[in-house]
Amino acid sequence: MNARPLLAAFVAAATAISVPAAAISQGFAGLGSTAEGFAVPRPGMQLRFPADHGPHPEFRIEWWYITANLQGEDGTQFGVQWTLFRSALAPKTESGWSDPQVWMGHAAITTKDRHLAAEKFARGGVGQAGVVAVPFFAWIDDWEMKGLLKSGVDQLDKVSLHATGKDFGYTLQLSANGPLVLQGEQGYSVKSANGQASYYYSQPFYDVSGSLDVAGKTVLVSGKAWLDREWSSQPLAKDQTGWEWFSLHLDSGEKVMAFRLRDGSGGYRSANWIAPDGKPTPLPPGSLEISPVRTARVGDRNVPVAWRVRIPERGLDVTTSPLNDQAWMATTTPYWEGPITFSGSTGGHGYLEMTGY
Repeated sequence: MNARPLLAAFVAAATAISVPAAAISQGFAGLGSTAEGFAVPRPGMQLRFPADHGPHPEFRIEWWYITANLQGEDGTQFGVQWTLFRSALAPKTESGWSDPQVWMGHAAITTKDRHLAAEKFARGGVGQAGVVAVPFFAWIDDWEMKGLLKSGVDQLDKVSLHATGKDFGYTLQLSANGPLVLQGEQGYSVKSANGQASYYYSQPFYDVSGSLDVAGKTVLVSGKAWLDREWSSQPLAKDQTGWEWFSLHLDSGEKVMAFRLRDGSGGYRSANWIAPDGKPTPLPPGSLEISPVRTARVGDRNVPVAWRVRIPERGLDVTTSPLNDQAWMATTTPYWEGPITFSGSTGGHGYLEMTGY
């Protein structure tokens, strides 16, 4: 579900940029907040492109989320993350400093022995951050995701990606070799037995080329990337405490998106099987089985960094392995996010995100 976004972090951000306390209390307190006053996702709504590549200020929360599995010319493995989050402090539209939107960016590079991450915050309405659907452009300060195609072609088919942080940076070009994929039922993705949901689509077919800067060294890289786009106003139930989210590139060319949202009764699970031509097959909630197989000490907590992932009806039974156990995002609200490989019934690579640990 790819953020995935850890919006409790925005409480601190909102405070830092002098947002009124009344707005803070109803804004970024968490993904399980009530949706009062905001729009909520409804089944049967048709997603529209390119408009839905842009922001949806009538909804409380939203994100543009890219993860990439890359390798250098010598075969060295890397992971890259670029994320822009938007959240509304109030269900209204204002301009300038009265704009109720707050933006947060996360960027990271993961190697086998280092995890480098950075975080940015911005206030809406003053040009510091935002998203434009056509021509596509998403930015926060000098971090940007920029469409490289003219109107008339899907704006996300070809994009550039740039971010920098302490001791790292990257400039990448992403070219899609497959279609956008609607998650859930035609883009309506249910997140709990109580019916919380989001609008959710992905672009899992990016080929990537470009360069990384790691500790003063520039490395040419290539590989695969996955974009998630999601927006809602209350995507989690109040008793859901965190999640595991997997994006899997199978050696067969098929893709799998799978997540479990943890609660007191075992969690809500969902998966989508994506054919090499991009045709999605949403699977029933009970189709996905996941269980931890190895735990690592990450800072002051134990985190399950390797998992067995099974979808019996599709013959999938794999065990994942992280590139780096310590892929910990030490951001305002911390979480684990890093590249993985997997083996078993098939091989491949992907990304894993875990929150609530």
